[in-house]
Amino acid sequence: MGYGIVFSDVDGTLLNSRHEVLPGTLSAIRSLERQGIPFVIISARSPSGIYPIQERYRFKSPVISYSGAFILDEDRKILYSKGFSRELAKKVIGFIEKNKLDCSWNVYSFDTWIVKDKHDPRIMREENIVHAQAIEGTVDLLPDNAEIGKILCMCNPDCIADIEQKLKSAFPSLSIAKSSGMLLEIMQNGVTKSSAVKTLCRLWDISLENTVAFGDHYNDVEMLETVAMPFLMGNAPEELKSRFSNITENNDKEGIYYGLSKIGLVPVI
Repeated sequence: MGYGIVFSDVDGTLLNSRHEVLPGTLSAIRSLERQGIPFVIISARSPSGIYPIQERYRFKSPVISYSGAFILDEDRKILYSKGFSRELAKKVIGFIEKNKLDCSWNVYSFDTWIVKDKHDPRIMREENIVHAQAIEGTVDLLPDNAEIGKILCMCNPDCIADIEQKLKSAFPSLSIAKSSGMLLEIMQNGVTKSSAVKTLCRLWDISLENTVAFGDHYNDVEMLETVAMPFLMGNAPEELKSRFSNITENNDKEGIYYGLSKIGLVPVI
């Protein structure tokens, strides 16, 4: 089959456990580039949390951020955007605080990242990982017509299932997905990595039959179920491994490179 586009999650997939792109993976990305096959980064991160990776490793690629709410081409031109209102964001935050949910909220609007407390260790850790800086304040820092790409909840892992259930019950119009054992992503209704894959393929006239994707967690499931050739990373939760038969190496053992070489998209090295 003539695969024409490759989608890759970032944390736990493109990056290893030290937040690095491994040599074989970087070689594979450049091989795809020479063949004219787009390698699309698709992540819950903001654009400013993705571009430092490209700059560090000297490659350009389209970017899908906020788990599908924002699509940019390799020249950082906006192709698609679907967020929710500032007022709805205020309601979500009010619910979190009123119910004393054991999590730290983060609001993202394009490349603005607002948090309640910059000294929260979870916020400081995220800043170090994504090489971006949060602003301390409230949603009122944004203009009235601001579009919210996502709200990220950094949760106590022991409470995340309960927090997820409460938020889904209170805000059924929003798309809520777990992206790790402690992270909940809240987006506009209908925004998923799967919807973004379909949107970009439609914009670029690429058949879903020619798509490949790599992911490692629950917010990648719909994307992996959408593409023709899904690869679940070897470091994925065991429950997901029971749902997918095509499992590649983990993110510390060149999972992307081995998956692409398996289907003949990049040469064996």
